[in-house]
Amino acid sequence: MTEIIVPSVGESISEVQIGQWLKKEGDWVAAGTDLVDLETEKASVQISAPEDGILVKILKHSEEFAAVGDVIASFQPAPKTAAAPSSPAAAPGPTAPISAPPQPAAQQPATGPTRVMPAAQRMLGDNNLNAGQVPATGPGGRLLKEDVAQFVSQAASTASAIAVGAGVAAATAATVVGKAVASIATPAATPTTSVPTQSLMQQGSPNRSEEVKPMSMIRRTIATRLVQAQHNAALLTTFNEVDMQPVMQLRTKYKDAFNDKHGVKLGFMSFFAKASCEALKRFPSVNAEVRGNNVVYRNYCDIGIAIGGGKGLVVPVLRNVEKMGFADIERTIGEYANRAMANKLMPDDLEGGTFTISNGGIYGSLLSTPIVNPPQSGILGLHSIQERPIALNGQVVIRPMMYLALTYDHRIVDGREAVSFLKTIKDVIEDPSRLFLEI
Repeated sequence: MTEIIVPSVGESISEVQIGQWLKKEGDWVAAGTDLVDLETEKASVQISAPEDGILVKILKHSEEFAAVGDVIASFQPAPKTAAAPSSPAAAPGPTAPISAPPQPAAQQPATGPTRVMPAAQRMLGDNNLNAGQVPATGPGGRLLKEDVAQFVSQAASTASAIAVGAGVAAATAATVVGKAVASIATPAATPTTSVPTQSLMQQGSPNRSEEVKPMSMIRRTIATRLVQAQHNAALLTTFNEVDMQPVMQLRTKYKDAFNDKHGVKLGFMSFFAKASCEALKRFPSVNAEVRGNNVVYRNYCDIGIAIGGGKGLVVPVLRNVEKMGFADIERTIGEYANRAMANKLMPDDLEGGTFTISNGGIYGSLLSTPIVNPPQSGILGLHSIQERPIALNGQVVIRPMMYLALTYDHRIVDGREAVSFLKTIKDVIEDPSRLFLEI
């Protein structure tokens, strides 16, 4: 039997949360197939099957926590003399027929109806068994999930011994296990008696129940960092609004040609990423960080893009935006979004970053005060685009307007710099040709 343990997933990470088990107890798993998702404080990682075999017992279930090095499951490797199910090979020379293993005396079907627990019933169905085949050890003759798991494990061990003793290289591990279980199985299904469930609330009473769930690793990290930002930085937010019509017209005019050439859609985020990079060049303190009694200025733009993932908000980083084209930005954001929804982002994707853009407008936010991602000193908040009346050249016109918000660390960024930074974003978005003329 092999133990599945929590591997080291990062220098500073000592604890993980069990995410989703991708395989069930009793499942045959090929080598290299993912068994379980682990949630760390930065991203998700997967543990794969070390070799062909059966996932026998899950010791840590979804949403439970485990330390690095903890055993979270037991795994039964396939017999070394058996071929993998996907590549059966002909055995050299004549072979004796495989006889089904005799049924142990201790595993005779129990007489009388068996009270089956729901988890045990599901596992019986997964392994094509019925309650009469598995001895029940629970209180009052109840059949537990552990009883079924032990039964399947013993069948697998018996089959492995048969395969090794016979020296049959052509038999697959899955076939052997199937014959072992089939020898114990009987065609007739034994009727089961369900356990009645008593309601804790009287009919017609209001539902005042509560549900307690552990906070996920990512959510705990987000909470810690946001509180850290509030305690360790002097945060202030300034606002402006931008007329989105020039960018929307430019996007409408070139979106088809852009998609045909680059194979990716032209979105608004690439405009704001390039505009932010231009503003960061003009006001480097927004791109800096406080490090002890020093201020560290960066000559590059690593911009984090806040994305709603499967487990919460994540901020993967676009590296060297000053050197990226519009297509590079849109393509990278799309890849990050797909990986975030599948919980496939790696810690390296989230580390670093000198500035952040958060687009609450996609969720309908009209105005907000975003919180900086420490140790960064600034974050740009984008909001929903709404048609509003504005005064333009002495006339009242209807334009698609967006509110912008810049939260900054007032320890190193003055109000004049913050306001001018946001005004630069506005000027570039309202006249995108500035991006190409560098004015």
